[in-house]
Amino acid sequence: MSELQISLETMHAQDRDAVERLHARAFGPGRFSRTAFRIREQAGQAESLAFVARVGSLLVAAVQLTPIRIGTHPAFMLGPLTVDPPFEGKGIGGALIERCAIAARAVKRDLIILVGDEPYYKRFGYKRVPMGKISLPGPVDPMRVLALELEPGALANVSGELRGSA
Repeated sequence: MSELQISLETMHAQDRDAVERLHARAFGPGRFSRTAFRIREQAGQAESLAFVARVGSLLVAAVQLTPIRIGTHPAFMLGPLTVDPPFEGKGIGGALIERCAIAARAVKRDLIILVGDEPYYKRFGYKRVPMGKISLPGPVDPMRVLALELEPGALANVSGELRGSA
């Protein structure tokens, strides 16, 4: 079997409906009540910081970076990362995560935060945020709050409430 030809692209307005259908399949209607969703809604979407993966013309995965502040420190929140189930396990999610890190470095941010599964994200350099260091505006399992330091020691320089930053 041949390898999939995957292209990573910046998300465009015409991709929104396909991305929304992907999110609905992956997360269901409960996604709107999640704390991370509410933070993204508060901040709005930075189009140049949202990415999709395609196999041919088929949109198979999506991710975005949301501008946030932790106290006064600017950073990004990654997510949701969504890969269509038939395409899971093929490196597409990892490629999108790496693309986000490149984009964050390009705009001189030193930290990306996410709420997710540590066993999956740790292979990309994410580590658990120490308890009490960052507070989110809603219920979140603190064991799932993870950070990627794009500059060594970046996490040591932040603390406080995480808010969307329009």
